[in-house]
Amino acid sequence: MRQRLSSEPDRYRGRRRVPTPPRSRYAAVVTTAFVGAGVVALGAGALPDAKAVSPSALADLEKAAATSEDLSARAADAQQPPASRSDQGDGLASTLAAAPDVWLLPLENYSFTSPYGMKWNKLHAGIDLAAPEGTPFNAVHAGTVTKAGWFGGYGYCVIVQHADGTESIYGHSSKLLVSEGQEVKAGDQLGLVGNTGHAYGSHLHLELHVNGKPTDPIPYLRDRKVDIQLKVDDPYAGVAAS
Repeated sequence: MRQRLSSEPDRYRGRRRVPTPPRSRYAAVVTTAFVGAGVVALGAGALPDAKAVSPSALADLEKAAATSEDLSARAADAQQPPASRSDQGDGLASTLAAAPDVWLLPLENYSFTSPYGMKWNKLHAGIDLAAPEGTPFNAVHAGTVTKAGWFGGYGYCVIVQHADGTESIYGHSSKLLVSEGQEVKAGDQLGLVGNTGHAYGSHLHLELHVNGKPTDPIPYLRDRKVDIQLKVDDPYAGVAAS
């Protein structure tokens, strides 16, 4: 067989144009990913060069596009203002007051004027706390209001019965803020200090009846971390540590 010499004319009549191959699947995936995740990518920064995108980066872009709505929802939630400290404090106070062993002072500002004991040849069965007329007074302990109305020498009076059967009595009120059968917590307002019934001057008369008998409120309350004379109470005293 005769070998073809390099000097012979080329029998190949012109070159056939090689057809351009279809766009690669890689480029198509990149384009789709950019369209689907455009908003997320623009938010994060400039779009990356398609030539530099690796398969793992493509997967990340597709995931970002699928979760764009969830990201928007989270951003909206983040704009909601957090609960204020005062709201949190109110919640804590409410929880403490509802605890079964919490005891509190009946007034915030007062003058201790009369103790428990004999007075004018009669038993003064409670203590007197002087305060301006209209000053709110509060329940010393949680319980149920069994009396809210006029009660002879006590004038306008509130009686609260506690879970152990002990009763607290608040006399000489100028106005009552609760009704019979109402459940109250320690610190709830019961009425306003006044001068009704057998009273001399505006004050709150406070009695405690234990097992149906009058009991000196001073030592009884002091055992429960409430000191009438020092005007201090400890609402955490009866709350078990968590």
